[in-house]
Amino acid sequence: MPEDFSTPPPPPPPPSFPYTQTPPYPYPQRQGFPPPRQRSAWFYIGIIAGSLAAVFLLVTLMVWFTARSVTGNSAGLGLASDSIAVIDISGAILSPEIIDSQLRKFGDDSSVKAILLHINSPGGGAAASQEIYHEVLRVRQESHKKVVASIESVGASGAYYIATACDRIYANDASVVGSIGVIMEWTNYGDLLRWAKLKNVVIHAGELKDAGDPSRDLTPKEEAYFQSLVDNMYTQFVHDVATGRHTSDDKIKPLATGQVWTGQQSLPLGLIDKVGGYRVALMETAKEAGISGEPNVVRPAKNKRGLFALLTDDGEDLFPNPSQMLNHAPGFYFMWK
Repeated sequence: MPEDFSTPPPPPPPPSFPYTQTPPYPYPQRQGFPPPRQRSAWFYIGIIAGSLAAVFLLVTLMVWFTARSVTGNSAGLGLASDSIAVIDISGAILSPEIIDSQLRKFGDDSSVKAILLHINSPGGGAAASQEIYHEVLRVRQESHKKVVASIESVGASGAYYIATACDRIYANDASVVGSIGVIMEWTNYGDLLRWAKLKNVVIHAGELKDAGDPSRDLTPKEEAYFQSLVDNMYTQFVHDVATGRHTSDDKIKPLATGQVWTGQQSLPLGLIDKVGGYRVALMETAKEAGISGEPNVVRPAKNKRGLFALLTDDGEDLFPNPSQMLNHAPGFYFMWK
């Protein structure tokens, strides 16, 4: 029998429990804010004192980190006993200031028993090399400590000059040693000025005041003048090397041609004392200083920029100094080319 859809279905039965509607959530009524609490004067004094203490602590840390970056590690503070100080002389020697300060520091440190100069340099400025040479002699004389040179790859010209001030010189078999001589050089850009239709104007008093003007060639008198300066420096170089090597000027002059030798060749010539590397020099120096076993090696801290220096930097390291860019003065060098 077909189903009848004309009659609507009966309504569902009522629930077995009475349904009650949940009352709405009673939101709290907005009330007035309480009056602000009165602060005592000591509260503000405490805030000011705390701020001042924080600033003082920050400045103290800045000064401490700056001093640490400049003065170096514990060697300068005497915290290590029976140490060998190692000073690196690498690259071109342009200024004696850093090396001299390190020599003074370790010379005055009672915990440092000897100083080893680890050399890898072709030389540099004549006066800069000479100043370090005399500082080595002074430290040896006043501190009564051994100062030894160890030549790594290159110990030539001004670097060798410094090494001769030491008690002993070590070099590897293939190290480059020597180059006793003086060189003076500058760039003559006169042709460039003429090409650019420019002219260098100089007004001077004194015949040789503008000698070495890079915009023109030397006159015969100027050339003789500069040659006399170079010859005088050469004589100083030869004499100081002879003094350091405990020989005469006449023995050094045949070797003072500007040429270099290997460490192996240098030994019979009397330019070095022993063929050996850094490790040999270190251990033998420690033994002479009365240190048994493995020596404690201390080095100057790397010249890191302290926080205070970074905050107060005026940009000198980032931008060239105009006065240096305009300086075309001829230079005198104890340098191996």
